[in-house]
Amino acid sequence: YMVFYFTLTSDPNVMCYMGRDKYENEELIRWGWPEDIWFHVDSHSSAHVYIRMPNGQGMDDLSEAMIEECCQLTKQNSIEGCKLNNVKIVFTPWSNLKKTNGMEVGQIGFHSDKLRRYHTIFKKDNMCINKLEKTRDEKNDMDFRALREKRDSVMAKEDRRRKKELEEEKAKEMAETKAADDMLHYASLHNENNMNVGCCADEEDFM
Repeated sequence: YMVFYFTLTSDPNVMCYMGRDKYENEELIRWGWPEDIWFHVDSHSSAHVYIRMPNGQGMDDLSEAMIEECCQLTKQNSIEGCKLNNVKIVFTPWSNLKKTNGMEVGQIGFHSDKLRRYHTIFKKDNMCINKLEKTRDEKNDMDFRALREKRDSVMAKEDRRRKKELEEEKAKEMAETKAADDMLHYASLHNENNMNVGCCADEEDFM
């Protein structure tokens, strides 16, 4: 499968990409990442454009400039939308995309309407589009499934590492708490013994 990658001026560190046609879009929908944000022209056919956010970030971490760039790119890659002004773009997390039996190739729905957001492109920004097109990087023979499975393997390994660290930290805290309790118990016994010795000495003096 073929994918086009772009570098955003607003944030060169995030990955922006889109499929060549509806068949690539199907694979991107199926094997997307939880970190992906999906963009599409609302009410018109268009390319499926994605931003892959850093781990732990989502839609709320998108800057206005990033949204504008991705929406410009999405509008530009719509047969109808590229000719129009005031084009509304919908974007949502990849995890909100819903594919059911009976849908046509490239067609998609949503699990929750509340997770959909919109941005309107009032007119084409030629400077923005030209900058994006200069960064276009075409990659063939992409194995989306293998990439997703590799990502999941890395994340699972990281989760296990974090879990082990938490368990070790918890065990250390428990050991320190027990040691402190033992010290308090020892000090209490020591004081009690001293008091008993003192009482016996007083009784002998009285006699």
